[in-house]
Amino acid sequence: MKRFLIPILLLISIGLSSFIWKQKKILIIGDSISMGYTPYVWKSFQGKALVTHNPGNGQHTGTGLEKIEEWIGDEDWDLIQINWGLWDLAYRHPDSKVYGNRDKVNGKITFTVEEYAANLDRLITKIKKISDAKLVFVTTTYVPLQEVGRVSSDVEIYNSAAKEVMKRHGVLVNDIYTASVDIHKEHGQGNADVHYSEKGYTELGKLVVAFLSDQLF
Repeated sequence: MKRFLIPILLLISIGLSSFIWKQKKILIIGDSISMGYTPYVWKSFQGKALVTHNPGNGQHTGTGLEKIEEWIGDEDWDLIQINWGLWDLAYRHPDSKVYGNRDKVNGKITFTVEEYAANLDRLITKIKKISDAKLVFVTTTYVPLQEVGRVSSDVEIYNSAAKEVMKRHGVLVNDIYTASVDIHKEHGQGNADVHYSEKGYTELGKLVVAFLSDQLF
């Protein structure tokens, strides 16, 4: 019996290793919105893909330029999904007492739309040099009118600039902005907060999962 046991265990081990090896590897890079929906994406892809989010908050494109090599590392990713925008278009003032020193009345914008586009261009160039992964850019989500540090209409301007950059680089775009407006109205954290309830993040996650599934399977 023992002489058959080792080959059987070996076959099981090989089978399990093959199963793990075949799973796709997805890296999600982004701000707190992506951090909110990543658990849903992770759960949805269990057994099909290994989903990882960059450590912490991806913040703005300036942070991305500093840390992109660290976040990607030496891993052989099948797909990298990226998103920057909400932090880039935020106005900040050192005297503001609001979280993140946000102040769209007296503050200075983090990155102008021209700077944002230039940073995205550099980021895509960097990513393509260090990874062969398929790239997906997710557009910035809705900003409610009463948000103290962001101008709601800026989102579409920044999204338009981002899509132009992605078009030049041949990067896929998952444009979730329009859907995010309705999702936020039903499941947002209020008229002054860009974030969502758990249900809201689930709805955003569904949009991400559907798009990534079409690209990977």
